[in-house]
Amino acid sequence: MRNVLIEELIKEASINEKIILIVGDLGFSVVEPFAKEFPDRFINAGICEQNMASLSAGMASEGYKVFMYSIGNFPTFRCAEQIRNDICYHNLDVTTIIVGGGVSYGNLGYSHHAIQDYGLMRLFPEMTILSPGDPLETKACLEYSFKNSGPKYLRLRKSGETNYTNGKINFNGRWNKIIHSKNNKILLTTGYGLEIAFNLIKTNKFKNYGIYSCPIWGMNYSNLQSKFIESFEEVITIEDHLISGGFGSWLREGINDQLKIRNGFLDVSIIGQVSDEKTLLNNFTIK
Repeated sequence: MRNVLIEELIKEASINEKIILIVGDLGFSVVEPFAKEFPDRFINAGICEQNMASLSAGMASEGYKVFMYSIGNFPTFRCAEQIRNDICYHNLDVTTIIVGGGVSYGNLGYSHHAIQDYGLMRLFPEMTILSPGDPLETKACLEYSFKNSGPKYLRLRKSGETNYTNGKINFNGRWNKIIHSKNNKILLTTGYGLEIAFNLIKTNKFKNYGIYSCPIWGMNYSNLQSKFIESFEEVITIEDHLISGGFGSWLREGINDQLKIRNGFLDVSIIGQVSDEKTLLNNFTIK
């Protein structure tokens, strides 16, 4: 996936002079081809991730299309305030890229295990999650990022991924059929969940299940999910992330009308408003 990332960035940067790549003092043996080809559009921000995020926001505010790259939790949790206030609040065209999604940096321990990152990044209503399951989906997600502005989160594994798809994907929270279901039951994947699903259907328990992937999702696409689910007898979400705040939790939120619960909460319309607490609570809604 990392190699596809750099190859596609180089292709796009050759026709779009606004492409900028900013890294947090890593990625070496991967990012050099871009740095060599476009030295004026490659920035090593050092081990200063918060500064890297604010720098990305500043350059995006001047019209650049910025790609910010680091390992797992470093450009996400460490930069949460800057992503929220600098990038998302101003709806800037910054794609935050991590390498090492899930536990692909397993032997480096918990500091490098990105197993709560969906929970953080999908909280921002402006953010689109791009979580490809193989190199071909990675290419398609990058094409989406090149064509669309606004904050995006591209979650990659480390290396050695198998291609399972043809790279033709439906965008914006829509599902992609990978393997037809023999029993009207499916495994719905995002990210490395795709490979996990392919291993599951080799077992007797899941051999008749189909596989669908959803590599592009986020808060703005929750309301689409109910109509997709209605087509199947059973949907099992597959992800390399904790259940709390993850892909499966996102899907359940999108089908709230099918459950015997309703929710009272602050609507996203509150973002950017400044007033006393009583006035701001006018944004409270029940659905």
